[in-house]
Amino acid sequence: MNEHPEPVRCTVEEGMVKLSHRVRGPRDGPPLVLLHALGESAEDWDTVAPVLARKRRVYAVDLRGHGRSDWPGEYSLELMRDDVIGYLDALGLDRADLIGHSLGGLVAYLVAQHRPGRVHRLVLEDVPVPRPRTPAVPVRPEGALSFDWEMVLAVRRQIDSPDPEWWDLLGSITADVLVLGGGPRSHVPQGGGTGVAEWPRRVPGARVATLPVGHLIHRADPHGFLEAVQEFLAES
Repeated sequence: MNEHPEPVRCTVEEGMVKLSHRVRGPRDGPPLVLLHALGESAEDWDTVAPVLARKRRVYAVDLRGHGRSDWPGEYSLELMRDDVIGYLDALGLDRADLIGHSLGGLVAYLVAQHRPGRVHRLVLEDVPVPRPRTPAVPVRPEGALSFDWEMVLAVRRQIDSPDPEWWDLLGSITADVLVLGGGPRSHVPQGGGTGVAEWPRRVPGARVATLPVGHLIHRADPHGFLEAVQEFLAES
């Protein structure tokens, strides 16, 4: 039996929302769930997922309002969090490792806060801590989109002005946490206070590693990304 089959796309129904995903790797491998950035989809992980899937069962998910998942018109980060928890339930994954990039990282740490026993290891790719920031009006790209623009508007409001409870509950995360920062080329703040470097001060045992290639670490430096992530995931 081929332990590394070609990606398979299927849907998982949780309530009224269908989540599309791509699955790779041996069926008995430790489960690893990948959550993409705003406006992306499961395919964004194709540069690194095949390597991660050599020893793991890798699930790359389209979040609601993205790609081939449902675009229900109702969006919030809490709903995306609950979608992922429902997704784990639907697949019978009692505990999994999560990797989230940008928006996907925000959703991932909300899952780790809300259901701490469900997340073993957590990798946050260029994700700042949840602190208010100066809003910027997003500009809709021209033409057809592979994501719902109403979703962008809804989640950007929450990212600009996050629920204070998210900050208060960071200390409740029990997962091992690795935060990858993109360095000075990233638009995400990297220093302490509001940026990537604040994570170890808020989450016990969290660590930060910087790959100075900008926000899209897994695409700009897949080798460095994989080296850091695989070493972290392999720790006993």
